[in-house]
Amino acid sequence: MEVVKREALIIEKQKMKAITSQIEEDEELANAMQLSLVLESSLSNDSAHASSSRPFLASESKILCAGCNAEISIHEHVFENNGIVWHIECLICHTCKRLIKDDELCMSENRPYHTSCPRNMRHSKCYVCNNFIPHSNGVVEFGEHPFWAQKYCPSHETDGTSNCVSCERLQPKGINYILLKDGRSLCPDCSSFKIMNTNECQPLFHEVQEFFSSLNMKLNQEIPLGIVEREALNNAMEGEKNGHHHLSETRGLCLSEEQTIPIIHERKHIGSRSILKLLTQQRRLVRNCEVTAILILYGLPRLLTGSILAHEMMHAWLRLQGYPNLKPEIEEGICQVLAHMWLKSKINVGSETAMAAASSSSSLRPPCSNKDKKLSEIEKKLGECFIRQIELDASQAYGDGFRVGEQAVSKYGLKETLDHIKLTQTFPL
Repeated sequence: MEVVKREALIIEKQKMKAITSQIEEDEELANAMQLSLVLESSLSNDSAHASSSRPFLASESKILCAGCNAEISIHEHVFENNGIVWHIECLICHTCKRLIKDDELCMSENRPYHTSCPRNMRHSKCYVCNNFIPHSNGVVEFGEHPFWAQKYCPSHETDGTSNCVSCERLQPKGINYILLKDGRSLCPDCSSFKIMNTNECQPLFHEVQEFFSSLNMKLNQEIPLGIVEREALNNAMEGEKNGHHHLSETRGLCLSEEQTIPIIHERKHIGSRSILKLLTQQRRLVRNCEVTAILILYGLPRLLTGSILAHEMMHAWLRLQGYPNLKPEIEEGICQVLAHMWLKSKINVGSETAMAAASSSSSLRPPCSNKDKKLSEIEKKLGECFIRQIELDASQAYGDGFRVGEQAVSKYGLKETLDHIKLTQTFPL
């Protein structure tokens, strides 16, 4: 009886061993077929895996693990996604560094992540609402400012989200923007440098005048300056017979007609410091020369206000120097060139290049005035943004005109460019 039992046990063990062996053979065959298919795919469509992260060395007929970079053998368990292969133990989340199961995998830029870890993936969150940027069929659509490089949900462009009138940044959740009387919004950075009345602007006005003097372009006539509200600026623009204006918004104006304008001379906080009242005075601007006054919109940061001043002062200089009526792309273009040069001189980014272009017009360089203080990193960044706005302007008069004008000044110098404009009403080519 004992002998029969032992024989039955031996037979049972042999059966189990045969079954186990068959299972292992089946698994090896399945892995071999999988690797064969992956390799065939990589060889037939090599261009699809041309990035540096591809796991194949097709010329050597090898398949490498994307995790450990070791060669994968036929008998090993693997995971494959879009032609990229990992050892099962090498499929590690790029964010949390833990093992991923096949039902937990999501891919981004050929990197594996847990489906629960997308919040840590690069560029996945909207900087406005702090939510995940929505995606459809694996494609993420987002808006992005060309200077600030902040990604946001496209819906914020039309859902009423405020954007800063100066630096163009959308208002992030939890950040308070300043709302001006006329409905414009300012971010905290731009608001900290804003110019609200004529008295506050006088030192900046003198800085821009010094800049023109350093280029041998001093304005001999004294030109009144006024910081005004949007309504007053628009009314003054309607009363002008000459001039070209940016269609999106007028922020500055060089007046040549006599007008009575309400000028902002003071600002007062009422009760809570969040309530601001602008005090204006009616002022009759009398024409004593070709230029009556320069008007600038209130509430803009110092460097942006200065660039607008430089632009309008160039209009004044052209009129006082007897230049003929010019096409919009010529006059606005050369005025934008001066605004661009002034900004660069203030933030010391490319200022030597900007002034080298003007070297033939002056033996002087813009002086380092005692009034010129080193800019904070925030104001310097804003200045770089305003420079970029000029460079990327898509309008024909301001944008195309600037780019052609800057090219002419870089090639021939400011003086020769201005002489050519006066003679031919065109930029030199």
